[in-house]
This record gives sequence, C-alpha cells and structure tokens, in this order.
Amino acid sequence: MKKILTIAGSDSSGGAGIQADLKTIAAHKMYGMSAVTALTAQNTTGVYGVHDAPADFVANEIDCVFSDIRPDAVKIGMVSAKDIIKTIASKLTELKAENIVVDPVMISTSGSRLLQEDAVDALLTYLLPIGTVITPNLMEAEVLADMKISTEDEMIKAAEIIAAGRGISGVAVKGGIMIKGGHLASNANDLLYYRDEVHWLKGKRVDNPNTHGTGCTLSSAIACELATGKDMPHAVSAAKDYITGALEAGLDLGAGSGPLDHLYCLDFK
Repeated sequence: MKKILTIAGSDSSGGAGIQADLKTIAAHKMYGMSAVTALTAQNTTGVYGVHDAPADFVANEIDCVFSDIRPDAVKIGMVSAKDIIKTIASKLTELKAENIVVDPVMISTSGSRLLQEDAVDALLTYLLPIGTVITPNLMEAEVLADMKISTEDEMIKAAEIIAAGRGISGVAVKGGIMIKGGHLASNANDLLYYRDEVHWLKGKRVDNPNTHGTGCTLSSAIACELATGKDMPHAVSAAKDYITGALEAGLDLGAGSGPLDHLYCLDFK
C-alpha cells in the first residue's frame, strides 16, 4: 500500500486541511499520515482562529513518520509561520523525501488570510524550491509572479516567470508548476508548466458553489498519483479528474461555501 504524508493545518469543519487530505488519500485507497502545523477554528463561512504548533514539535512529527512508515509522497499545505516553514524544508531535505507537492496556501476559499506577513518570504525561499510540483491558484500565482493574470497566455507567462526565479522570490522553481484556472472568467482550464513544456488540462466548469478545500484536495490527489509512479502530466490529469468528480457529486453542507464529497468514488453498499 502506498503511504502519503500530509503536512498541513487542521480544519475543524473537516472540509479542508488535513481532514480533506486524509479523506482524499483514503479515496485513492492509500494510507494517510499527518504532521499538524496548526489548529484552526473554521467552518464554511470563514476562519475564526489559528493556533500554530511549535516548530520543534512539527519536526518531531515528521521524524516519527519517516523513521517508521516512510511516505511515498508528501503534500505540504497550510504553514502560517516562518520557523515552521524553515523546519519543514530542512527536515524533508535531510530525510530525502520524494514526490513533494507544495500547495502555497496564502488565503482560504472564504477570503481569510492564512499566512503571516513574515512567512511569505520563507515560503518562497525554502518550500517552493523543494517541490516536485507546486499548485498555486490564480491569485497565488499573481503574487508569486508579481503580475495580474486574466488570460491563458498570462498564465503561461506567470509560470515562466516563477520557474526562472524572476518573480517576487528571486528563487527558481525547478519542479512542475500547476496554475489552477478555476477563477478564470472564460473556462476552468489548468496549466501545467513542466520541464519548459506547456500542458493544458482542459476542464469544464462545475456549477457548484461549494468549493471549500478544493486546493487541499487537488494537491493531495496529485501526491497520491505521483506515489503510484505516474509521470507528472498523467498524475495531475488524474487528480483533476478526481476533484471534478468530487465537485459533481453535489454535496451541500453548511451555510457558506461547503466541502466536497471526497469519498464519492467509493462504494459503501
């Protein structure tokens, strides 16, 4: 059985963070493990509190996982503090982790800021360079590339800037860059920029306002697909198919932007 480690924050409402990650991993019939970076008090209407774990405790969590059940892939999600970011990057480098998916979580679906101001530089400097693939949404890609994005051509330009280190980080990203186009006005196509090649992942826009945790879910699905040995284009394509199905299932919970149906593909009968 493939083993996946998620390093992320906890979502008390279960739609995002490690809860979404573990459900996604289970849906792929893999074994999920977690290193919790923060506790959040949140629901479908917003984030109402964040309590970070101590950096040395996060390091202990990662060490315990790798020393006993070494993961085949690692997903990194919400990390709000500078010292935790540096600790994660140092540990994964030391432990020679493979198939690292970095979801540069900056703002939640509800619009709440999840990254401390002084942590942005650390995210760019330490985490993005170790990613096998990074998965920014349009707004995050705009920050990373330091430009506005409203067209597919601009998505390509942003990916080129991020890859070359000409964005706000000044650090080149050698892994794949998947820019999620869900917020694009014209379509829901995603861009994978990998080894200087452009791959478009065509997608239909699903009429579902419940999108809480979509970024967490997609990045975890990519980690699962990479763990099976799929190459990058096939891994992200399969992950996109999975999240499309989770949206199409039409789960409707909560007063705000509700969660996906992560386990839609499993037969419980």
